[in-house]
Amino acid sequence: MSGNGLSYSEQGAEAAPEVAQEAATATTPSTTAAFGLFSSDTKKNEDLKQMLESSKDSAKLDAMKRIVGMIAKGKNASELFPSVVKNVASKNIEIKKLVYVYLMRYAEEQQDLALLSISTFQRALKDPNQLIRASALRVLSSIRVPIIVPIMMLAIKEASSDLSPYVRKNAAHAIQKLYSLDPEQKEMLIEVIEKLLKDRSTLVAGSVVMAFEEVCPDRIDLIHKNYRKLCNLLVDVEEWGQVVIIHMLTRYARTQFVSPWKDDELVKEYDENNFYESDEEQKEKDRKVKNTYAMDPDHRLLLRNTKPLLQSRNAAVVMAVAQLYWHLAPKAEAGIVSKSLVRLLRSNREVQYIVLQNIATMSIQRKGMFEPYLKSFYVRSTDPTMIKTLKLEILTNLANEANISTLLREFQTYVKSQDKQFAAATIQAIGRCATNITEVTDTCLNGLVCLLSNRDEIVVAESVVVIKKLLQTQPAHHGEIIKHMAKLLDNITVPVARASILWLIGEYCERVPKIAPDVLRKTAKSFTNEDDLVKLQILNLGAKLYLTNSKQTKLLTQYVLNLGKYDQSYDIRDRTRFIRQLIVPNEKSGALSKYAKKIFLAQKPAPLLESPFKDRDHFQLGTLSHTLNSQVTGYLELSDWPEVAPDPSVRNVDVAESAKEWTGIQDKTEKGKPTEKFYSESEEEEDESASTSASKSESGSESENEDKEEDSSDESSGSSSSSEESSDSESDSKESTEKKASRVAAESESEDIKKKAKGISTDRSTSSSSDVESTSSEESSSESKSESDCKSDSESGKSRSATSSKKEEKRIQDRKAPNKQDVFLLDLDDFCPVTTPVAVPTAAVLSPSLTADLEGLSLLSSSVIDQVTTQVSVPTKTQELLHRMSGKGLAAHYCFSRQPSIFDDRMVSVQVTVTNTTDQKIENIHIEEKKLPAGMRMQEFNPIECLEPAGSITVSMGIDFCDSAQTASFQLCTKDDRFNVNIQPPVGELLLPVTMSEKDFKKEQGMLTGMNETSATIAVAPQNSTRLIVIERVVKAANLGVVPSGQDNIHRFAAKTVHSGSLVLVTVELKDSSTAQLIINTEKTVIGSVLLRELKPVLSQG
Repeated sequence: MSGNGLSYSEQGAEAAPEVAQEAATATTPSTTAAFGLFSSDTKKNEDLKQMLESSKDSAKLDAMKRIVGMIAKGKNASELFPSVVKNVASKNIEIKKLVYVYLMRYAEEQQDLALLSISTFQRALKDPNQLIRASALRVLSSIRVPIIVPIMMLAIKEASSDLSPYVRKNAAHAIQKLYSLDPEQKEMLIEVIEKLLKDRSTLVAGSVVMAFEEVCPDRIDLIHKNYRKLCNLLVDVEEWGQVVIIHMLTRYARTQFVSPWKDDELVKEYDENNFYESDEEQKEKDRKVKNTYAMDPDHRLLLRNTKPLLQSRNAAVVMAVAQLYWHLAPKAEAGIVSKSLVRLLRSNREVQYIVLQNIATMSIQRKGMFEPYLKSFYVRSTDPTMIKTLKLEILTNLANEANISTLLREFQTYVKSQDKQFAAATIQAIGRCATNITEVTDTCLNGLVCLLSNRDEIVVAESVVVIKKLLQTQPAHHGEIIKHMAKLLDNITVPVARASILWLIGEYCERVPKIAPDVLRKTAKSFTNEDDLVKLQILNLGAKLYLTNSKQTKLLTQYVLNLGKYDQSYDIRDRTRFIRQLIVPNEKSGALSKYAKKIFLAQKPAPLLESPFKDRDHFQLGTLSHTLNSQVTGYLELSDWPEVAPDPSVRNVDVAESAKEWTGIQDKTEKGKPTEKFYSESEEEEDESASTSASKSESGSESENEDKEEDSSDESSGSSSSSEESSDSESDSKESTEKKASRVAAESESEDIKKKAKGISTDRSTSSSSDVESTSSEESSSESKSESDCKSDSESGKSRSATSSKKEEKRIQDRKAPNKQDVFLLDLDDFCPVTTPVAVPTAAVLSPSLTADLEGLSLLSSSVIDQVTTQVSVPTKTQELLHRMSGKGLAAHYCFSRQPSIFDDRMVSVQVTVTNTTDQKIENIHIEEKKLPAGMRMQEFNPIECLEPAGSITVSMGIDFCDSAQTASFQLCTKDDRFNVNIQPPVGELLLPVTMSEKDFKKEQGMLTGMNETSATIAVAPQNSTRLIVIERVVKAANLGVVPSGQDNIHRFAAKTVHSGSLVLVTVELKDSSTAQLIINTEKTVIGSVLLRELKPVLSQG
């Protein structure tokens, strides 16, 4: 969760935690002893002071590590400030770093001493080390003294133009500190923010947007030119920066785009009214509806670029994207966030609480979003009460005619919970369901009446209160229930419940004329011992009976009024005095006494049972204000959609202008590099070396590819097309210049659309030609789709001919690649199934004629996993289905044939061998009464008419296990008998082997990481570590295909699940002679973990 009012944590302090951790781990035993419980603080600090004043750098460094270790553990080290600050000018870079870490912590507390070293901090702002420059700026901004505001302002301005993005990030952090110290500097700070907003580094983006939100959130005009850049950079910004940017862009979009929801309202209105319209009017309306709403391309850009972040590991990012879609997306598209929000319910309880609160608000307005995930909101016994209550709230919101029977069964279980607060909330939920869904009102009412006999007083009390509210909706039909509740009055002691029963009897006293006076008589006896709430209702009951049945109750009412007259509570005394004057006429009575009956027995409106989250939707989702249901300091309200969209051209960025913006800093850097990279230097070197080696292996031209690697590093997207190649040097230079121009104009959405259109048309023309392009040119065209790439591809394609079948094979794979869907982190059983196609190479050799045939085929529409092989050499393991003793002489065994099923592609093929061990014929052997879990299917074998004595027959059947190891139970029947049997598959038999190359294996494995990967380290006997034995054992345990491997110590296997076709990749890496690492990558996380458990003993046994 993020709140607009919360300050943005300084993410730039990467160095500080590392140093602190190092210092904490470097603490020696003697240090621990020195920090002991019984050592004196003065002695300890004296020791550190002496070390800091030592002439040896090693002693100072050791002292600083210990001090930073103290800070990391939460201990107070402020006494050492004078001794530490002396070392701020140390020549040793390591000491200087640690001193700055210390000063950042204590500069605000020891301002006077810190001011003495301000000249040193100013010198450090010019230090060649970026960490020192950034640290000096952070210390300077931590000294909260107004006198140094001009110095801070100057330092921030200089740092905003620094070559290091890390320093510029810290300048953005310092802006917020300076603004809180001196708000009068706002205008100058806005100039710096405007400059930093143009920064293309992802390291700076989050921090400067946070500074914008703190200093000038109303200056939307600063965002116009940077809007598209921020949308494109969003995926590469660090997580907390993403949260801040998304919230800011949500506010921005609500001011710049028209509502995407108007269209839905117009269509709805059109559907309601068009029945009465004439033909001309209807045509006019048709045209209006068609032309009502067209989404702005920039609006669509924001939705498209935030969608991938729904798979973020950070719950705050997912929540931020969810609120963005809720507030900005068309209602038909907002549903995509529901699966990601439900995934967050697997997090810790604090995250669950926030997510459930937001889902509760969403589920009131749009039930359909979360109805498919109803089971995810079922309450678990381990949930804390706050989570249980929220889940109950959501279940109540999602209740409808279709699922109410399921929910009421679930609620019956919750009522029996030991958590009494939750049980009471469940009864209220049942009451809400009864009022919202009229079909089940009577059922709920009867159920609540049954609960009145419960032993638990709290359950009974809550039931009475809810029944009272339900009876108000239709009192005429429920006289018997009122009588039943009157009888319970003697046993119920909870004041609210007693008061509710008395109110019901008084309100409908005319329907129970015999019982009501008797109830008044009983309660008059115990009046003095009752709770104030109950006393008030006794007085009300007496007044109502006095007005309707004065003969029987006149004296009783006067007795009760006399008791109330002398009660200790002034509320009771006031009510008594008021009722006496109103109902008992005398000389002093006013005109009101004539209307006493109308006042007391007026028709009262039935109470509305509403969700407590109904009024929260006016707060932005995911904010602190929404959680507290109260506006907090710093909350920025979402504006209403504008009726007419403002001019979209304000977001257009001129190519020359955008190039000019950024070259100011670039002029200071090397002339050879066109743009500054936003990753660290070490990462850049690794990326360059990796991509250069890749292009070496593909093209064989080392120098040419290295030159291109420098030219093609794209800063806005963080991607590089490393394997580009052209036929001559002329096309090479043309390509690099075009790339520069297209990279600068990457912010413009219209430019992107044009490029995509050109890329597609070029792709079509090259694929339809008979010539075959090279592997590298085909890769670049499919990946980048830029105009220059398409040109170079078409040129190189015309000048080359098809000579290698491997190139043709690669081309087919590349055509398949764009068909891939998003890879989801988690695929749960209660979610809608998501199938992810996986690319698998075609056959190793293609004949020229087959190649020509494949040219004209549309490979995108075909199944991607089509190369299924069978492990013929592995002996199948037979298992007993029916023992001859249990089967009265009929024995049955089954095995998994590991062949594709003849009945259905999604079924596992099972061979059943039936044997007659008796000396008589067995007739009509068949299958009946299949008891299968939901979703499973079975294709039984044809009935066996007759099986001779000592005869045996093998038949085939197919079972669709739905990619789970659940048991398939059925009856194996003969003419005279029935035998219950079941088949439970090992997970390894739910797979079909797949052939693929090592390169494709690694590619697919890279896409199935994180939650989709399970691994374990196992002990392997030396004699079992040979390649043949490992392959034999793995393939025997699971139906996997062997993938060729270029390394002797790594064995790879691939398969797909029979039901869904999800890829399962297994890697066995032998670390040394005695250990191995087993890694399984698959979307089906349950299958992956079970398969890991099955393979571990197979590989580790002797």
